[in-house]
Amino acid sequence: MSHTVDLLAFDLGAESGRAILGRYDGDRLHLTEVHRFTNGPVRAPDGLHWDVRRLFEEVKRGLALCRQHYGPPASIGVDTWGVDFALLDRQGTLLGDPFHYRDSRTERVMEEAFKRVPREEIFERTGIQFMQINTLYQLFSMVLASSPVLERAHTFLTIPDLFNYWLTGRAVCEFTNATTTQFYDPRAGTWATPLLEKLGIPTHFLPEVVQPGTPLGDLLPSVGDETGLDRVPVVAPACHDTGSAVAAVPTSQSDYAYISSGTWSLVGVEIQEPLITSESLAYNFTNEGGVGGTFRFLKNVQALWLVQECRRAWARQGDTLPYDRLARMAEAAPPFVALIDPDDQSLLAPPDMPAAIETFCRGAGQHLPQGRGAFVRCVLESLALKYRWVLERIEEMRRRPISVVHVVGGGCRNRLLCQFTADATGLPVLAGPVEATAAGNIIVQALALGHLSSLEESRSLVRRSFEVTTYEPRERGPWDEAYGRFLTVLGRGFRTADS
Repeated sequence: MSHTVDLLAFDLGAESGRAILGRYDGDRLHLTEVHRFTNGPVRAPDGLHWDVRRLFEEVKRGLALCRQHYGPPASIGVDTWGVDFALLDRQGTLLGDPFHYRDSRTERVMEEAFKRVPREEIFERTGIQFMQINTLYQLFSMVLASSPVLERAHTFLTIPDLFNYWLTGRAVCEFTNATTTQFYDPRAGTWATPLLEKLGIPTHFLPEVVQPGTPLGDLLPSVGDETGLDRVPVVAPACHDTGSAVAAVPTSQSDYAYISSGTWSLVGVEIQEPLITSESLAYNFTNEGGVGGTFRFLKNVQALWLVQECRRAWARQGDTLPYDRLARMAEAAPPFVALIDPDDQSLLAPPDMPAAIETFCRGAGQHLPQGRGAFVRCVLESLALKYRWVLERIEEMRRRPISVVHVVGGGCRNRLLCQFTADATGLPVLAGPVEATAAGNIIVQALALGHLSSLEESRSLVRRSFEVTTYEPRERGPWDEAYGRFLTVLGRGFRTADS
């Protein structure tokens, strides 16, 4: 390739969104942040929502800034979080702001669903981890509430699909995000409509499912008029942010595991066929769609959300602490004072995270963390030990060892957590790239346009383009002892957020 190509990725997360321009010069990929904007839940009388109209205005602002400073991109791709969705009427009008996955409307809804369809049948049909935030239980909560919105709904779209529809006018669901709903059948390669029918959930509004790398069409003229861009194609990347992040894991090995680290940690391996067994059901693992016909066999772990919520609680008390200072305080705190299960139900969305952690520790008969640094260290040590538990279960189910762990995403900047992960697992940890999601989004666009020929070539490009830091495991004894305590914590009988 003798010329450069510019590709624009929109990566929307739970706290912020970015427009990232990827410039591929035939040898390396260079990323430039074009626009950054905040995101977060909006509390309304009926619950917790996303302000998707404002987010779309920010997307259009990113398009205009890209044109102004860099010229028109060759294509555009959007990725976001999973599980949440929008419902449109027959005219394509949004039927209310989409609910936030942490809204309380799904509490105890899984138990009601299991009365109609056994847990085992749901997993056999979908292969997806049980979490109360899943789209299946959000929709079923609407059935239980006799929501009139379901009667009016004509089209169902996950969040990135909604933005793609507003950009192009094409209403489809992209594969990697469709699988997060827990009503996509990965064996049949279609929506699990019999499952939905048993739960009384409409199926007429489910659109076509398309694969990552599908061109969706050019920007609508109305979007072009606002942004100054004309006839720029929109490509569906892996529209689930973890799907994009895993596509950019800079590996050349087959025996690797990944941790896509951020608000959540997605801990898993890449496989060619979904692994739907009694073991994966018992351990509550998930089979989410990947790029190039792959599946992401993984477990969702609540991660840096716990630190974010502690920091938010302390800020309400007038103590605003930068993340780098919190990390230094955690490093200086004494080790293994207390351990938590990051996925305990009580930690899913408490009003005061430090108080919830104290309650957990007290209930487990542990000492309480003393000071801000001790709370953060408790979270980071517990996360590293949970990663070890997840990776051991993967090795057990696949009967294959893991030799290295790749940590990608914003959490790979947390040096202490990366080192703790190496120490807890006894495996080398390769951290980077930070912008894995944007890089994965961009390389799938490049694949769709013919600038790259394969996922292997794409990952080779990522290895050449971004710095990776290696963390080697240190003394195992204290971590092995702590792991024994952690297993006791896991078995103490509290409900987990995915049970």
